[in-house]
Amino acid sequence: MLAHWIWLATRRGVSPRAAVRLLQAFPDIESLYYARDYGRPAGIEAKGLEALGDKSLEEANEILVRCYNKGIGVLTYVDAAYPVRLRNIPDPPVVLYYKGTLPEFDGEAAVAVVGTRKASAYGCTVAKRMGFQIAKCGGLVVSGLAGGVDTMAMYGALMGDSRTVGVLGCGVDVVYPRSNAGLYRDTERNGCLLSEYPPGTPPLGRNFPQRNRILSGLCCGVVVVEAPIKSGALITAQCALDQGRDVFAVPGNIDSDASAGCNALLRQGALMVQHGWDVMEEYEARFPDKLHRWVGGMPLGTYPQEIVELRQDPLVSEPKHAPEKIVDNRDETPYHDLQKQLADLTSDERQVFSQLTQQLKHTDQVIADTGLPAGKVLAALTMLEVKGLVLRHPGKYYSLVREQTGRI
Repeated sequence: MLAHWIWLATRRGVSPRAAVRLLQAFPDIESLYYARDYGRPAGIEAKGLEALGDKSLEEANEILVRCYNKGIGVLTYVDAAYPVRLRNIPDPPVVLYYKGTLPEFDGEAAVAVVGTRKASAYGCTVAKRMGFQIAKCGGLVVSGLAGGVDTMAMYGALMGDSRTVGVLGCGVDVVYPRSNAGLYRDTERNGCLLSEYPPGTPPLGRNFPQRNRILSGLCCGVVVVEAPIKSGALITAQCALDQGRDVFAVPGNIDSDASAGCNALLRQGALMVQHGWDVMEEYEARFPDKLHRWVGGMPLGTYPQEIVELRQDPLVSEPKHAPEKIVDNRDETPYHDLQKQLADLTSDERQVFSQLTQQLKHTDQVIADTGLPAGKVLAALTMLEVKGLVLRHPGKYYSLVREQTGRI
C-alpha cells in the first residue's frame, strides 16, 4: 500500500539508510508498519522510534491526494522500475516522486553534469556545450536544475534532442529557481522531474546536499564543469566517489576561484574532459547500442563570440550551414536583403523574431510571449543570431540588430 511507504519515508528521525535497514528486517512494508516493537536498530534515534510508533496515515494520504491531483507518480524502493543503481547505494530513498516519463536508468549511459550556480561566461559556455555533446553521443543528461552550470547543461541536452532528468531538492511541483519554469516544463516533456520530497516541499537549503546522493546514484558518472572549492558540486563528486561512480572534471583557469574545485579534483585523480565524447567513450563498451562518437558542429551559443570560438575548437567541425558572417557585421559589409532573410526563416524563428525589438529582452520573457517550449526558443534565437538578425547580450538578453546606414 502506497500510504505505508510514504508513512515510512516521512518518519522524522529515520534516515534513508535506517529505513532500508528496517525494510530488510521485515518481510514487507505492511509488516513493518503494523509492528509494535522495532528494538533499537542502528541509526535510529529515540525520536525516530517515537515517529515509528505514530501509525497515523493522515499525512501520507494527504500527500497521495496531492500527487493524484497534480499528476505526480510515486515510485517505491521495491518497484520494478526503481533503478538498481540507486537501490545499491548505501542510503537510497525509499520513495521517489516524479513528473514525466521515467527512463530505464539501468539501460542508459546516464551522466550528471553539475557545477556552480554562479557560473562564469566560460562555465556557461562549456556546460551548454557539454550537455549538447553528451546528448548527441547518446548519453542521458541528469541535472540538479539549479541555476548556472546545471541550467546551461540541461539547455544543451535539450537542444541535442536528449531525454533529460532533473533531480530536485524540493517537490516536483515547485519551480526553483523561478526563472527555470520553462526549463522545468521541457524537462518534464522530454524525460522527468524527480525528487524524494513530497509535492509542495519548498527548496530548503538542507535538502540539496541530500539530493546530491541521488544525482550521482542514478548515474554512471558525474561531470563537474566549474566549481569553487566550497561548492555543492563537489559534494556530488564526493557522493559519486563514495558510490563507486566515475568523476570527470573540466579544467579551468588556474587563477580563477570558480575553477579551483575542478582543478583540485583533477589533482586528486578525476578524469579530465574537454568534450562530451571524452565522457561517453568510457561507457561505449557497456552500451554499444546506445553510444556513438559524435564530434559535429554545435549550433549553440551562450555569448555571441562562442560560435566564433567553436570554429577554432579542434574537436568540433565547421557547422555545415554556418554563414560567413557569424554574429555581427564586423567589417561593415552589407548583409543580404532583410526581406529575403525573413522569408527564409522557419515558423519558430518568425515567432521569436516578432517578439524582439531593439530594446533588450530576457530569454524567459521571449519564451513566455511566444508560448513555445524553451528548447525551441533557444534554438530559434541561436539561428537568428547566426543569421545576423539578433544580438545576444550578457545575462541572457536579446535584441534586434540595429539598423545602421540602411543595413540591418
